[in-house]
Amino acid sequence: MSRAKSNVIRPQLAKAPTGIEGLDQVTGGGLPQGRVTLLCGSAGCGKSLFAMEFLVHGAVRYGEPGVYMDFEETEKKLAANVASLGFDLPELTRRKMLIVDCVSVERHQIEESGAYNLEGLFIRLSQAVKAVRAKRVVLDSIEALFTGLTDTTLLRAELGRLFRWLEEHELTALVTGESGEHTLTRHGLEEYIADCVISLDHRVTEQIATRRLRIVKYRGTYHGTDEYPFLISPEGISVVPLTALALTHAVTTDRVSTGIPALDGMLEGKGFFRGSSVLVSGTAGTGKSSVAAAFASAASARGEECLYFAFEESPGQILRNMRSVGFNLERWTRKRLLQFHAMRPTSTGLEGHLAGIRTLIEKARPRVVIVDPITNLISTSGTYDVKSMLMRLIDFLKVGQITSMFTNLSSAGDPQEFTTAAVSSLMDTWIVLQDSYSTGRQTRELYVLKSRGMAHSREHRELTVSGKGLELGPLPGDHTAATNVEGRGGVEAAGQRGRPIRKRQRASV
Repeated sequence: MSRAKSNVIRPQLAKAPTGIEGLDQVTGGGLPQGRVTLLCGSAGCGKSLFAMEFLVHGAVRYGEPGVYMDFEETEKKLAANVASLGFDLPELTRRKMLIVDCVSVERHQIEESGAYNLEGLFIRLSQAVKAVRAKRVVLDSIEALFTGLTDTTLLRAELGRLFRWLEEHELTALVTGESGEHTLTRHGLEEYIADCVISLDHRVTEQIATRRLRIVKYRGTYHGTDEYPFLISPEGISVVPLTALALTHAVTTDRVSTGIPALDGMLEGKGFFRGSSVLVSGTAGTGKSSVAAAFASAASARGEECLYFAFEESPGQILRNMRSVGFNLERWTRKRLLQFHAMRPTSTGLEGHLAGIRTLIEKARPRVVIVDPITNLISTSGTYDVKSMLMRLIDFLKVGQITSMFTNLSSAGDPQEFTTAAVSSLMDTWIVLQDSYSTGRQTRELYVLKSRGMAHSREHRELTVSGKGLELGPLPGDHTAATNVEGRGGVEAAGQRGRPIRKRQRASV
């Protein structure tokens, strides 16, 4: 027997946006408004910075003044620590948008007795709130208030009083706490009283440090429950919302040139779909980076900005090497149409790379992104983790309608239709390069293994890499395939269409 659907309107929990990139997305709007959030973690994980961003963004972006009560550092030291992020605490204080109150609590001043209470803190906090009409409060860190107390009954009672006081005054509060040995916090009580609990983690795996965030609980609302990598940069904290990216991105029928007219001809004479993901795989020396350079050069020639992430060579080395095959990439770098970002795969963990790439993309807003090669990332983690990271990156790029190309180094002896990172299923187009000895001499071969949504040629073509650029022709002994050769340097002919090859075409979906 079917049950009639209820028409009851479900009220949504009021939330205060944090202004921290990515966090508001995974929390569904921010922290619970008028309630207490506990932020816990070990030393160096970013608790104080997180709390300060919550207050500063609240005051500057959302018109909600705040009070920062610190029990460990001086106001001068705190202001100096966050000045590098562009936070001018003295100016915000002068404009009565923020109050920083540093309270020194010595251990010998706290004695365990039935008369212990927080009335003095309430009075001091109340005065600061009234002074700026604060809507947000940070207490950093709560352990300082209860140092030396071992009576858990008294401790829980006073914690409950503190949290109730904050809620009764309708303050959106963020309380920081230190991690315990086997509990989220040192006392193991705060996480049960708070309405929202966020855990920060700074871990080191195989000498690579990464930071991750997890929403342990959030009463009254749906929230993401996975671990989310976050990055601390000169712009502040940015959280990568991994599972918040759904398969809902828009698609287009617009096409972009590959930079190799003959390859365009193999793709219905039009090239890749805009916003699609492209994989170029092959063994060492088969020309993967040259194909990527042709694509970058073609995008720049169209006036589209391109970000090139290199994990193997420096920008200078790439520019020099590509000159030898006819690509003058320097002119595009001078015009800021082509930007290189080179880094060692071991410079940070996968989460750090993902967060860093995402931040750079959002800042530059390119139309084309190249990652060369993805194989090197495996040196920092396993295949599963790399595939998971690339899945999130590709989803992010597709949401922004950014056309992406990834190169993959296949190991000698492996099947050509194999990728070390097992990411081929994520790609819309897969181009395979390989060495061939079948004709008695070594040649490079190129073929399109798949290209979703279009009829494409699957013919094997000979790829010639020379000072004239990249040329595709028939394999030795094959006189039936049409040839369509790119002009010198590959740039002048970048926007032209090759002649469609109609032999053995099929639709790839």
